[in-house]
Amino acid sequence: MEKRPITQYRIRFGDCDPLGHLNNGRYIDYLINAREDHLRDVYQMDLKEYASRDIGFVVSHHEIRYIRPVRYYDLVWIESSLIGIGDSSLQVEMLMLDESRSQIKALLWTNFTRINLRTGAKENHPEDFLTWVQALKVDDVQPENGMIARIGALRAPKEAGSR
Repeated sequence: MEKRPITQYRIRFGDCDPLGHLNNGRYIDYLINAREDHLRDVYQMDLKEYASRDIGFVVSHHEIRYIRPVRYYDLVWIESSLIGIGDSSLQVEMLMLDESRSQIKALLWTNFTRINLRTGAKENHPEDFLTWVQALKVDDVQPENGMIARIGALRAPKEAGSR
């Protein structure tokens, strides 16, 4: 099973400032939308279907680093992966890369909390869901070391096939 799905996106004019740079808030939109696409297209996890069963995931925390500018009409690759699992939370890493996939543009860590959409209350993940997401979690990211350490690891020379 693919643990690091990646998809290419084109940066749109309306998402940029007058100088042609991607607006800071729009980075998050591109990254979160890519994760939703990955959930649907790679894992067949339809958030609309989950919502019909009163299951939702809300953002409880973002941490983002803007590393290199992204400009109007740039092609970028967005990769997402599950890096942490809690009783009622999921931590996801989303990485924006340039067209050649050689430069990091931005890195986002987002914590999602599972809630009951009927009550708005936080809910623990059921065992079958935990089993499924455990199989998707990457093992080579240690969020407890912090984002700066992660950026350093991403920039370090790569061993064949490692991220």
